[in-house]
Amino acid sequence: MKKEKLALLGGQPILKKTLALYNSLGQEEKQAVARVMDKKIISDFIGRAGDKFLGGEQVRKFEAAMAQYLKVKYAVSFNSATTALQAAVAALGLGPGDEVITSPFTMSATASAILLNNALPVFADIDPDNFCLDAASVEKNITPRTKAILTVNIFGGASDFDKLLAVARRHNLPVIEDNAQAIGAKYKNKFLGTIGDAGVFSFNVHKHLQCGEGGVLVTNNKKIAWRAQLVRNHGEVIMDDLKEQGVYEPIVGSNYRLNELLAAVAVEQLKKIEKLNKPRLALANYLSLRLKKFGWLAPVKVLKNSTHVYYVYPFKFFAQRAGFSRAVFAAAMAAEGFPLNEGYVKPLYLMPLYQKKEVYSRSRFPFVSREYSLAINYRRGICPVAERLYEKELLLTTICRPPLTKKEMDLFIGAIEKIFTNREELINYEKRKK
Repeated sequence: MKKEKLALLGGQPILKKTLALYNSLGQEEKQAVARVMDKKIISDFIGRAGDKFLGGEQVRKFEAAMAQYLKVKYAVSFNSATTALQAAVAALGLGPGDEVITSPFTMSATASAILLNNALPVFADIDPDNFCLDAASVEKNITPRTKAILTVNIFGGASDFDKLLAVARRHNLPVIEDNAQAIGAKYKNKFLGTIGDAGVFSFNVHKHLQCGEGGVLVTNNKKIAWRAQLVRNHGEVIMDDLKEQGVYEPIVGSNYRLNELLAAVAVEQLKKIEKLNKPRLALANYLSLRLKKFGWLAPVKVLKNSTHVYYVYPFKFFAQRAGFSRAVFAAAMAAEGFPLNEGYVKPLYLMPLYQKKEVYSRSRFPFVSREYSLAINYRRGICPVAERLYEKELLLTTICRPPLTKKEMDLFIGAIEKIFTNREELINYEKRKK
């Protein structure tokens, strides 16, 4: 028996220009790589004390350009935002027995950066309208063991920093920003990633600024920058080199270094970041205006005096108002040529790692240890907003990326109008499926 299809699935796929067409690399990047190849030095780090401990010409050029663009004192490059996040946690001196409050609604690396330093992620709930950490939930989760807040500027938009920093100040807590998806976005005229004590950016292939793989940590704190540099490049060796000078930091590092080829690409990409972000913003703003006519859909809330750069375009679906489920709506949109992602990621604490509380094969460390004998709570229900968005409400599309235009936005809106016009058919289809 043939699998039943939605009766209204008659539309041909509309999107001929797919995400694969989005590529911001050009001749400038090609020429920059060629110049590095001509010099025959594709990495210029050495894991010993000395000038090359901080990397080569292109690495330093990129770090200086990032610091200048973001108006911060220090930028430390890494081979990914994941390793930069791990370094940020280490740079703050966090470790066994320490709790770090973070979002459950993010890529797993955010919380893993905490675990990799043997500290413990504590998950606070998120704002239902902008999907970033909710300051009130953060404050409810603070204990005597809380040592930092790691917020995520998810999808390209700002956390509510007025509220979040007020909580941090009341409890004397540093703030780390996971800004992997939001380069160029601002909150009250300050770039996201520069508002907390340290911020982390990502440059892998599908980010606004791409160099294949790469990341950077930025800060205005000299000690944080120094410790991040140690984590990046076998810092324990440097401590041995510097012992005669009386310099010592308790640190263990690895090879998290960015090579000269990728740094050269990143330098050229950074020169055009505003140009790359501008069309996304224009398309997203246009789409948000057009979506207002549908009372059962709601775009992401952009906070007052802030900007959003739309790594993806997030919006909410309200099944009760629509009369049919998110799953049926997503299937119908896919049939019209507009595939949607439902729910982003499962709240991180529902992953087996946190449910079983196992990182190492023969130990429950750091979840249970001499430094931490409490029963940390990762039960379903601790972040109801994050769970509801994942299971029922949130939808994501990549439609706001160039080379798409307002023409595709209009087609997207047209598909929604067609679906709602045929809602009785959808409702009956869903009833039969049950």
